[in-house]
Amino acid sequence: MTLKCEKGFEAFVIGVSAGGLEALETILRELPVHFPLAGMIVQHRSKQNDNFLSKFLNGICHINVQEAEEKILIQPGNLYIAPPDYHLQVEMDRTLSLTVDPLVHWSRPSVDVLFETAAEVYQDRLVGVILTGANQDGSAGLKKIKQFGGTTIVQDPETAVASEMPQSAINKAGVDHILTLQEIGRFLAGLKNPEDEIQDY
Repeated sequence: MTLKCEKGFEAFVIGVSAGGLEALETILRELPVHFPLAGMIVQHRSKQNDNFLSKFLNGICHINVQEAEEKILIQPGNLYIAPPDYHLQVEMDRTLSLTVDPLVHWSRPSVDVLFETAAEVYQDRLVGVILTGANQDGSAGLKKIKQFGGTTIVQDPETAVASEMPQSAINKAGVDHILTLQEIGRFLAGLKNPEDEIQDY
């Protein structure tokens, strides 16, 4: 299956829970060197977790992967992971912020919090992706991305370790594409940022 998207994008966001490590590894291996978008990820994990996830992904990716930090400027070609026990938000000046606001869907970090704030900033130049997971976090955020004109993708629930999160997103948000992990990786790898293309001339 080949999907092409001619629309220009600035960023993508991914929400994932149970089964996330394998899912993220499969997708992020596809991203090429000099990938022109910024990415932000919420993986549900306990507050006792260290930064293993960002270190592991940084070791297998062609782009830089790091734990998100307060007020860091979002840079193209970088991937930011929400730290344990903090909500990750995108600010209007395209920096990141971390909060300890109440749990959302029993989770902190919450997929909804990241997706909703990113939708307001990037609007139709954002891609939102929901992967495997065992609750309904991300459905409201993906719906908001759709409302702002962004592109929405959900992992095929039949291929997910835990199907509730992707199935909830399909039922509640309305999605543009339902894909396997490999297809999601190839789709993201093919995304372009027109501003970067202009600079190449």
